[in-house]
Amino acid sequence: MTVERVLRGIAGAFILLSVLLARYHSPYWLLFTGFVGLNLLQSAFTDWCPMMTILRKLGVGGPSPNHGGATCSTK
Repeated sequence: MTVERVLRGIAGAFILLSVLLARYHSPYWLLFTGFVGLNLLQSAFTDWCPMMTILRKLGVGGPSPNHGGATCSTK
């Protein structure tokens, strides 16, 4: 599995989890949802995201040679 696919899965899981926690626990969890969204937005402009660095250090596989539209840069 590529880093991009893992990253998308983690971002989606974080957003869904924080929305559920906001609904059933505290609306302050929506701040975490916003944080994830801002990270995705800044990665679109800077070609860098913190989770990509963490995933690479954990040994998650490299990018596929013909990926179409990665969430974060693989440079």
